[in-house]
Amino acid sequence: MPRRLDHLVICVRDLAQAALDWQTLGFSLTPTGVHPFGTSNRLAMFANNFLELLAVTDAATVPPASSGRFSFAAHNRDFLAGGEGMSMLAMHSADANADAARFEAHHIGAYAPFDFGRDAVLPGGGTARVEFSLAFATDPAMPGIAFFTCQQRHPPELFWKPEYQHHPNGALRVIEVVMSAPEPAEHRSFLEHITESAAELAPGRLTVGARGDRITVLGPAEMARQLPGLAVAPSPRFCAARVAVTDLDATQRVLKNNGVDFEVSGAVLLVPPAASHGLALEFVEQETM
Repeated sequence: MPRRLDHLVICVRDLAQAALDWQTLGFSLTPTGVHPFGTSNRLAMFANNFLELLAVTDAATVPPASSGRFSFAAHNRDFLAGGEGMSMLAMHSADANADAARFEAHHIGAYAPFDFGRDAVLPGGGTARVEFSLAFATDPAMPGIAFFTCQQRHPPELFWKPEYQHHPNGALRVIEVVMSAPEPAEHRSFLEHITESAAELAPGRLTVGARGDRITVLGPAEMARQLPGLAVAPSPRFCAARVAVTDLDATQRVLKNNGVDFEVSGAVLLVPPAASHGLALEFVEQETM
């Protein structure tokens, strides 16, 4: 069965400022979560996936990467040296240990699974312990970015809180991640293994994953057509997230009232990466997914 999108890691330098900016974009955010390895986050949570704003907040406790061990915090610290933006993509997992073994068998991730926990602040002000297991995958042809699967090892109701899932901009969930790459077809095998689904190829474009849980890789010409004005990096990068909303007109009103720059082209409302800490946002109505 094709994997679904779990969450997007958006790496920022100043978590407090990024949170204010994303609230201006119309997202409600969870209280700050603190990791035991030097990073902190705030989430824009939906019914079954989320956007994670992440910052390095205690550099002294960031563990180094080593042979067979991927350092989540060190990866994001190093990513920030080149600027803010989406540094990692997580897919849903029911068994991170099995994922790690499968990634090693396919030569896309010889890393031990990573287990950790943190305290999550509940809507009423209390806390609950939440536990995760991650399995990482990397590709030398995609330097600077990484992928992983995320298994939640706690009762779902401790994490997925309806109180955190209502957003003034009407956001419902992330339905697509858009990447840029000089040659999209070169990344077919890796992305098929990550998503457990077959890719579709078209001139200048590769699409993989189920409808509503897709990764699309665009070449330079398709980037210029679909996301004009966005720079194309010399190596693959995450460049945009497509977010389904209940009513695009209502989303437009919220952004306009909050002074956010955006463009509307047909059925897509585009917020440029300068307004969202390095990741462009494409808002579309749910029925136009």
